[in-house]
Amino acid sequence: MGFFDKLKQGLGKTKSSFDEKLNQAFSVFRKVDEELLEELEEILIMSDIGMETSVSIISNLRERIKKENIKEAEEVKQALREEMASILDIDSSLHLDTKPSIILVVGVNGVGKTTSIGKIANRLKKDGKKIVIAAADTFRAAAVEQLEIWAKRSGCDMVKKEEGADPASVVYEAINITKETNADILICDTAGRLHNKKYLMDELAKIQKVIDKELPDCSKEVLIVLDATTGQNAISQVKAFGETTPLTGIVLTKLDGTAKGGVVLGIVDENKLPIKFIGVGEQIDDMELFDPKDFVKAIL
Repeated sequence: MGFFDKLKQGLGKTKSSFDEKLNQAFSVFRKVDEELLEELEEILIMSDIGMETSVSIISNLRERIKKENIKEAEEVKQALREEMASILDIDSSLHLDTKPSIILVVGVNGVGKTTSIGKIANRLKKDGKKIVIAAADTFRAAAVEQLEIWAKRSGCDMVKKEEGADPASVVYEAINITKETNADILICDTAGRLHNKKYLMDELAKIQKVIDKELPDCSKEVLIVLDATTGQNAISQVKAFGETTPLTGIVLTKLDGTAKGGVVLGIVDENKLPIKFIGVGEQIDDMELFDPKDFVKAIL
């Protein structure tokens, strides 16, 4: 099964919920008028896209309907697809131009951060990259062991220390090993204790300081892992982590377990942050680079 088929299958709950509501709206409102647009706006809001983003999409759609004299339901649907895709059309490519480059991974506990790191490492290794993983979430019980399992599965080297060790010291050691082994990319796990933001900020600041000192000119991606099933709560997580460290992109997990896939649009629109990776399944290969057109096609 190709990744688009997996994506389509994984987004099945979102698609059936979305399509059902849209088809019902078009069957009730036979004319393309203001009543139909109000109904479409409500459908978008109910699909977890978010109030501001939904209002913006329908406002743009209203203008297009007038300008292009759209009168058919299928034309409205196509225009809606294009408006949704345009929100997601931010540069989602990975900027890993130096050797080595660094990916710093942040996110609250339970969103699938460790699993995502393993899958991303596997995905990049398939592209011929040599990867080192730093287990810098040293405070959560079993975090290191869990990451080690994924490192072995993906065939990547991992740097770890004892539980409770200073996360920045793990990253420091991992940078040295990355240099010694001539690896292409260092992926760093970090703590996800958002309830204690002061310590989280201090830890991330120390890690950033080590990276800036040891690899001052390296390319760096700071990716936040979000669980799609949390819906609008994911948007507040981006804001909270964005206050502690500058984010460059999003890794979205568990899309196969939710009808709230529309939250992707709200997350991107409100934070102006691209989705870099998307996960739709439990297997090691179920992680792919994000394609906005494929995503919209899969839900609408």
